[in-house]
Amino acid sequence: MNIAVFFGGKSPEHEVSIITGQLIISELKKTKHSVTPVYISKEGRWFAEDAMGKLDFFTNGIIEEKLKGFKECILKYDPSGKKMIFVKQGIISKEIVIDLVFPAFHGMNGEDGTMQGVFELANVPYVGCGVAASAMTMDKVLTKKMYESEGIPTTKFVHFNAFDWKKNKDEVIKKAMNLNFPLFIKPARLGSSIGIAKVKNESDLIQACEVAFHYDSKVIVEESVENMVDITCAVMGQDEPVSSLVQESVFNGEHFSFEAKYLEDGGAQLGNATDSIVIPARLNDETTAQVREMAIRVYKLFDCAGLARIDFLYDKVKEVFYVNEVNTMPGTLYHHLWKASGIEIGELIEKLISFAIEKHKEKNEITFTFKNDVLKFANSVKLKMGDGK
Repeated sequence: MNIAVFFGGKSPEHEVSIITGQLIISELKKTKHSVTPVYISKEGRWFAEDAMGKLDFFTNGIIEEKLKGFKECILKYDPSGKKMIFVKQGIISKEIVIDLVFPAFHGMNGEDGTMQGVFELANVPYVGCGVAASAMTMDKVLTKKMYESEGIPTTKFVHFNAFDWKKNKDEVIKKAMNLNFPLFIKPARLGSSIGIAKVKNESDLIQACEVAFHYDSKVIVEESVENMVDITCAVMGQDEPVSSLVQESVFNGEHFSFEAKYLEDGGAQLGNATDSIVIPARLNDETTAQVREMAIRVYKLFDCAGLARIDFLYDKVKEVFYVNEVNTMPGTLYHHLWKASGIEIGELIEKLISFAIEKHKEKNEITFTFKNDVLKFANSVKLKMGDGK
């Protein structure tokens, strides 16, 4: 089976996606499967080159200059064949047939349901959550509204878009000021802690919102959980998902920053900064069980598939937790947490592939046609179309 690993994309999390993509490619090369790296540049150009299946392609030299030496790919649709076909342009065009897609996108234009829609239209099996789950969980506002509708504990929040901010900033600020400081300001559809700030007064609130609007046209303002412990639980599966152990992330500063997640000591989110990772989390047995059960409940609520990571905020003084965000493509698959839970990365990847095949098979058992006589009677109906003819 030829598996295409998609990574990169038009997203501020582009570089993190490259790291996840390279990890998956490296592990797939150890299997019986063939691997085709599919890199999408920051400008949205598609490439499928073996050279891009090695991390040093992206770490040594200027990527944009290297890309000038390669031809772009275009997608050829053949949904009836249940495969994805790339055409490499050139004097002699070349077709690459893909049997299954393993997306490794983070953030907008990839993890948010956009690429999942492409895979659905191409009718090719793909790893991970579908269009709806990917789109809803990428939007922190929609996610929290779903929590509220289901009685799931989450922090108080308000939200607004760029139009609201420009038209009536004073009203928007007043709305946010109804919450209790300190507050977190976040771009609503971005991850990796990019554009996030913790604020303690009105002037900092305004400045943080201005920064957040550089990354998204929608902003969410949330009440902070003081005495907070950052905990997370990964979930994997289809109809009967299972949860991992619970991880506690230790960090300095006001919040779990991009630097702490990906840069300091190799990055806690990449599983490298071991001093910043505590597995299992320092919670009592009852709370741990509740977190794992809630993680599965949230996973099912959004109809997730394949894998996801559910983040929680735990108030160690009040001894209560709040469900925070859902990540449908955890960085590097959060393989370190699954390893601690007894599943090595090779087994993890094979499980995700089998889930993708199972999900695709179920989809293609659905009937997409409906016989009817509507067109026979179309001429008898007076329709105004175009110029009226």
